[in-house]
Amino acid sequence: MSEKPSVIKKVFSKLWRIINTARKIIVNLIFFGLLFFIFSALFDDSDQVVVPVNTALVLDLKGDIVEQKRRVDPQEALMQEALGGEEENPEILLADIINTLNNAKDDSNIKALVIYPQNLRSAGLHHLQEVGAAINRFKDSGKPVFAYGDYFNQNQFYLASYADKVWINPEGAVMLEGYGRYRTYFKSALEKLNVTPHIFKVGTYKSAIEPFIRDDMSEPAKVANRAWLDQLWASYKEDVSTNRNLSTDQIDETAQGFLAKLEKAEGSFAQYALDNGFVDELKTREEIRLTMIGEVGKSKNGSHYSQIDFSAYLKATKNPYPMVNPMTDKVAVIIAKGNILNGHQPPGTIGGDSTAKLLRKARLDDKVKAVVLRVDSGGGSAYASEIIRQEVELIKASGKPVIASMANYAASGGYWISASANEIWASPNTITGSIGIFGMFLSFENALDKIGIHTDGIATTDLAGISPTRPLSKDVGNIIQTSINRGYKSFITMVAEQRNMTPEEVDNIAQGRVWTGAKAQELGLVDKLGNLDDAIAAAAERAGLSVYDTWLIEKELSARDLFLQGFLDNAMAYLPEQESELTKVHPSLKQQIVKLVNEFEQINQLNDPNGIYSFCLTCELN
Repeated sequence: MSEKPSVIKKVFSKLWRIINTARKIIVNLIFFGLLFFIFSALFDDSDQVVVPVNTALVLDLKGDIVEQKRRVDPQEALMQEALGGEEENPEILLADIINTLNNAKDDSNIKALVIYPQNLRSAGLHHLQEVGAAINRFKDSGKPVFAYGDYFNQNQFYLASYADKVWINPEGAVMLEGYGRYRTYFKSALEKLNVTPHIFKVGTYKSAIEPFIRDDMSEPAKVANRAWLDQLWASYKEDVSTNRNLSTDQIDETAQGFLAKLEKAEGSFAQYALDNGFVDELKTREEIRLTMIGEVGKSKNGSHYSQIDFSAYLKATKNPYPMVNPMTDKVAVIIAKGNILNGHQPPGTIGGDSTAKLLRKARLDDKVKAVVLRVDSGGGSAYASEIIRQEVELIKASGKPVIASMANYAASGGYWISASANEIWASPNTITGSIGIFGMFLSFENALDKIGIHTDGIATTDLAGISPTRPLSKDVGNIIQTSINRGYKSFITMVAEQRNMTPEEVDNIAQGRVWTGAKAQELGLVDKLGNLDDAIAAAAERAGLSVYDTWLIEKELSARDLFLQGFLDNAMAYLPEQESELTKVHPSLKQQIVKLVNEFEQINQLNDPNGIYSFCLTCELN
């Protein structure tokens, strides 16, 4: 009987060795196959981009225009692309767009620019104006600019309006809706769920927390929002009407006026766009193809007009590994983009510690003679904002000037981190101000009571055991409100000291109210109007520099990330393009779902250790 188990054991042992050997062979084959694929992609130059002679650059922007891209793990990006997926929220660097257009202007191979903005998503008006200025510089070279698409939304049409000729499909449309600010309000829902919101704020116009205590927008918030929305819309209309030789009345339609014109066009949105001067001609895709062949000739395979798209031209002209000359004097540029959170945060988000670390690097580098802090943020943690501002003060104390350059947004915490700069530059359409703070605490004791869950116990003090599962006592609430009051006083006092104003003067224009950059300059919150280049020049002038390099200081990638990023850039040519399942969702429904999720996510991710925030949640446009 003892031999039988021994035989079975030997059989299973041999079988396992066979299975294990087969497993190792298969794993090794996969490993070496992947290794071969990686090195083939890295060292094969067959996908090297060559700019064709006599070609058109197609500005086919896909995604959101941003100051700084959020960090995407290169390994995850590669796997997503390999599995046929697409990046859910693609981003395009503003600097890449401008540099591409500047290079194309002087490139003898580029004979024309084609604006195809069909896949452009969100973009602030300031960013659109920066791209528009670059398009105008391209036009100054004498090269023609064309724009076409099936359908232009407001942002897309803004860029298209800079073209010499604008075409849309006979079944297409141009939709200019104006600017609005609509939010989702949860007061009644919270009441039905028996959730108790505890709100602490200072400022008549600090409406970031209104969705949790109201079912509609307050009148002060409506007044303040209308003021800056009207100013942005006036700027948009002025630019487009100038580009298209129109009157602003042709852009600013009432619903009744629009209907009358649409009926005259027999219900055709494309014909309405033509009649109203938005476009020059209605052309089918085939007609556009033939027209562009007449302009720049046929492509190499003869099926289309000669062209190179934005991403390919960027790859052909951009140095992927720019070197910093260690011998030259520098103006350092540090980008603060996104929500301001405590601690270390990845690119695309402002971390109190991580952004302060970048500023410290500029302060301690002897070759850095001046610093530009480029801000594109609606704020966030008050504590993290102060950590960053303190580092700005240290740079100034070291004898190096600091210039704050505001992009689309520099409100609440975004203004906080800008306030101590030697000069503040903004775009006329920057959304800034919103000087105020708030705190919020949701408790669920009543909701839990409904399902029979209770919290009880004892503590040695009134402050012990504060929890979302217990009611918030009036005394503790007063303690929090006192802290909020102190924070607001500190905010306006700091602004008053930095802007040579009295606290009372700051308070009159603060109270959480939002202003455009142009209005903020009138009120003394901003020194000068201009773009990033203007701010860099101002920083160099303050530092007494006539010859200098501009150095963008960012978080350095690890060796692993650098390898994977380089591999990803080269390997994309080998991977087929496939449609993501996500893109099949109706875009309007997807937009509303994303908007609702973001409303909660913005609140959920805030991590101020004191629970005090300087955040302009009302600054984003619909």
